[in-house]
Amino acid sequence: MATAVASSDSSNAKRIRDILGGSAGNLVEWYDWYAYSVLTIYFAPVFFPKEDATAQLLSAAAIFAVGFLMRPIGAWLMGIYSDRHGRKSGLTLSVALMAGGSLMIAAAPTYAAAGWVAPTVLVLARMLQGLSVGGEYGASATYLSEKAMRNRRAFWASFQYITLIGGQLLALAVVVLLQSVMPDSELQEWGWRIAFGVGALLAFGVYFLRARLTETESFVRQGADRARSSMINLWRNHPREFLIVAAISGGGSAAFYAYTTYMQKFLVNTSGFSRPTATMIMTIALVIFMLIQPWWGMAADRWGRKPMLYVFGFGGMLVSVPIYSAISVVTAPLTALALVLVPLVILGSYTSISGLIKAELFPAHIRTLGVALPYAVGNTLFGGTAEYVALWFKQAGMESGFYWYLSAVIGMAAIGFLMLPETKTKSLILED
Repeated sequence: MATAVASSDSSNAKRIRDILGGSAGNLVEWYDWYAYSVLTIYFAPVFFPKEDATAQLLSAAAIFAVGFLMRPIGAWLMGIYSDRHGRKSGLTLSVALMAGGSLMIAAAPTYAAAGWVAPTVLVLARMLQGLSVGGEYGASATYLSEKAMRNRRAFWASFQYITLIGGQLLALAVVVLLQSVMPDSELQEWGWRIAFGVGALLAFGVYFLRARLTETESFVRQGADRARSSMINLWRNHPREFLIVAAISGGGSAAFYAYTTYMQKFLVNTSGFSRPTATMIMTIALVIFMLIQPWWGMAADRWGRKPMLYVFGFGGMLVSVPIYSAISVVTAPLTALALVLVPLVILGSYTSISGLIKAELFPAHIRTLGVALPYAVGNTLFGGTAEYVALWFKQAGMESGFYWYLSAVIGMAAIGFLMLPETKTKSLILED
């Protein structure tokens, strides 16, 4: 009896180590992804001809967009790879691509030294990183969901967004540290390379960590004659699930970018806060947002997935307009923080289980692709364009139009939630 208990404890401990190992890689992936956007203002002059600063930033932003457009391709290719060769293989390949992309940026030649070779290297590096992030979401969500114990699945799946937000915070922290220890001239000349070098080293470390992970039972137990994972088979056999996942991913991603990355710009450009104050408000808000993820996960384990999804779908739809309207005229930082936290707390009910509910919809042989590809489609169409749409409404003198647009997109996700089964009881992840 004692031996059986000890064996069970050892198995659970190993399972938890695997989950934490997969999560650590996700943090590094998102650190490297966000480091680019945070440091653009410093390295743009290094890679592009000395035109005006706006033209340089636009060129760097265009290359950022290339990385974003590579994400659906990464989701497609890496999703199939993970379904055919294993979740562990997909996770290790994903972080290896990110390590390579970050190392290329850190070591890339300048425009002054190599001409157009410099921005070409930057484009290739961002393409690698886009492929990596596109594949990471599906592989990570599938691995965490399959590894977690059935009665704690939502809790452990919430670590995907804990590490995603943690990666963003870590990138900001590294930039703040570099700004505090070197003058702007040195940071612009070469100091920005340090952040990408750190990202590459972390990614290589996580590669070896992921190489020691154990494969999931869901993948191992499949027969050799299982159906092949492919985009054609995904659409032919699961068109309803594909469209639902794309819709809820579009609404969830639009809300995430609107309430996090765009909100910082909104606090400066509309509310009138200084950049340091807006950064402080959003840093505190993101830390709290990160910490509430497991609490929402535990709630989903206890009461089911759909009640949590309704909190975001209908709550987010109702609060977006009044919250943005209130933040637009707020003057006190503490009041702004309290207002920013309202939609973020509501959003947490979705982000904590967003990967899990998708993984539970698909059979094992096509699960990673089923999670990754429709997510990437919805994310690219609505998440990747959220900031552009917001700025378009502002430039047109109709800024409040974005508030209503966001409510409508979240409403699209709410319709998707209504069409979902309760995957807590009807999960296609069969293992305990």
